[in-house]
Amino acid sequence: MTGNLLDTGTVIGCPHGGRVTAATPPAGGIRVSGAAVATTAHRYVVTGCPHTVDRVPSPCTTVRWTADGTGITVDGAPVLLDTSAAQCFSAALVPQGPPVVQAAQRKVTVR
Repeated sequence: MTGNLLDTGTVIGCPHGGRVTAATPPAGGIRVSGAAVATTAHRYVVTGCPHTVDRVPSPCTTVRWTADGTGITVDGAPVLLDTSAAQCFSAALVPQGPPVVQAAQRKVTVR
C-alpha cells in the first residue's frame, strides 16, 4: 500500500463540503514538518456539512478510518494515509460517503 501520511495540517472534507478535524488531536508521537501524524487512535469529527435528505438536515458528523496494512504505527496505532479507506457518517450512523483528502503531507511517502 502506498500513500502520503495524513497529519494535523492535512485538509480533509466530507463529500458535501464539511470540514474534517481530529476531535482528539494527535499529541506527541511522530511529527512531520511540525505537524503530528494522524493515526486510528484519534477520533475525527465533521463540522459545517450542509447535506440534507428530502429537505431534512442530515449532516456528516464523524469519520471512521480503516487502517491500511502498512505495519507502520505511531505510539502503537496504525498511521493514516491519503489512500486509507474511510467513511463519513451522520449522527444516526448512516454512511454518507468517503471523505475527500484535498492536501496531504507530500514530504514523506509510505511504501
